[in-house]
Amino acid sequence: MSSDFVTRYLAVLALLTLASCAPRAALVIAPSARDVSQIERVFVASSRVYDGASFTSERLEGLGFTQFDVAIPPNREIGEVSWPQGEVDIEEDFVVTQADRFRDATAFRAGLRAAVAAQPAEAREVMVFVHGFNNTFADGLYRTAQIRHDFEIPGVAVHYSWPSLSSPFGYAYDRDSALFARDGLEQFLREIARTGSHNMVLVAHSVGSELLMESLRQLRIAGAHDIIDRISGVVLMSPDIDVQVFRSQAARLSPLPEPFFIFTSQRDRALRLSALVSGEPSRLGNIGTIEDVAEFNVTLIDVSEFRGGDALNHNTVVTSPAMIRLLSRAEAVNSAFEGQDNSPIGLLPGTVLSLQNATQVILTPNL
Repeated sequence: MSSDFVTRYLAVLALLTLASCAPRAALVIAPSARDVSQIERVFVASSRVYDGASFTSERLEGLGFTQFDVAIPPNREIGEVSWPQGEVDIEEDFVVTQADRFRDATAFRAGLRAAVAAQPAEAREVMVFVHGFNNTFADGLYRTAQIRHDFEIPGVAVHYSWPSLSSPFGYAYDRDSALFARDGLEQFLREIARTGSHNMVLVAHSVGSELLMESLRQLRIAGAHDIIDRISGVVLMSPDIDVQVFRSQAARLSPLPEPFFIFTSQRDRALRLSALVSGEPSRLGNIGTIEDVAEFNVTLIDVSEFRGGDALNHNTVVTSPAMIRLLSRAEAVNSAFEGQDNSPIGLLPGTVLSLQNATQVILTPNL
């Protein structure tokens, strides 16, 4: 047995053991939480099988459509998502106050259209979040609500839940499920586009980033340019994508939606594991320079100096209070998503580098 194999095996075992220590989120219905919490309504399309009691890890042919009111508890640190692990504490736990299933895509579109129309004219936008590896249905739902709330993103929150095995030992299953879920996400984006003239901001994490890129590639190949033109921004957080695969996807998708942000970190231990398993020096989410993506109009935001709320530093962008506060008030990021030209990206604290069409921002915490 080679020493290289032993090294990889031990590294995988150590990191999987660390990841498996975290309990998984589950849906809890607690209508009384509405009295003490802020409510975020989240529209969901899922390619998970619903067995009558819960959304499972089994793969669904087609899509199911639902709507949830998620309670953001008052006693929490920004970036934190906690859930009941026994007795429910509506002051500290994320719970659902109301859940409704749509009978079909037509009913979903009507519900989403009404929710968008209820927003102020300047906020009639849809934020779509695609979760990553090792997520239960509740994980992705709560994270969508947390991102919408903590970053104060305008518009309506929408989530695509694909059939993750929800286990740190299910990496191969999840990668295959992400491929399985491409057509479902493509259909979902088409359904959203059919609800009105509003734009979409697409946010994806980890393996979900590859799923999103594949679905956008499919839309471009199908000639659905009008749908891609409705995308007012893309954010890939800790993308678990082979760099060469991303280059191929981006080339076929070109021109990329703008702005196009890629959040990276050299401290991301989950991506180190993924690269080790793949026999690669790095993944897209932990590359150190912009050389490999220089021909594309993208902005890499390096958050290596920040630490997240998880042991693997794989969720830093959405769990680090310092990061959330920085990005929530960053004029550069806000103006970019509002479609302003010449966004003052240099106002972000750190170093700004440019090469061909790409920009890299190496952020540093405010001291």
